[in-house]
Amino acid sequence: MTVSTSSSKVINVVFAGLGGQGVLKASDILAAAAFRAGLDVKKAEVHGMSQRGGSVNSDVRFGDRVFSPLIPAGEADILVVLAPDQVENNRGLLRPAGVLLEPADIPADKLENKRSFNVAMVGLLSRHLEIPDGCWDAALAANLPAAVLETNRKAFQLGREAFRGAPAGPAANG
Repeated sequence: MTVSTSSSKVINVVFAGLGGQGVLKASDILAAAAFRAGLDVKKAEVHGMSQRGGSVNSDVRFGDRVFSPLIPAGEADILVVLAPDQVENNRGLLRPAGVLLEPADIPADKLENKRSFNVAMVGLLSRHLEIPDGCWDAALAANLPAAVLETNRKAFQLGREAFRGAPAGPAANG
């Protein structure tokens, strides 16, 4: 399923995982890509016990006009989960017929650096959104240090290739 960003509908994406997995960095990349695509973006974070490996959530909302950064339970269009044990904990955030992206969707053994798993998940997410490729690449470059940018670009591409549905529409490839 591809979520259209061309309508006036607000798109709701929740990232969930554990402290140290890059949940906030992944949400920063999405927010930057959506902003670069000319969309209004709002973002909220719940850190919890993140410094001790506890649960972390980040909401990203974008569209023509967004008024609140918070996504009510049961209204996420897409839920991106970075830790297997966080899938059931966060499933209630997803709307009926929403898209669940979970760790099993990525062939982690093919990652050049395991710390890039969050970026691979963003790559997978990118196939579900109509945001141009150039916006994604600019968002990666703006949010990652130059020393790890190329490794993360490869991880992003691995995530895009892991997509198990129909290819995203032409707007996603521009």
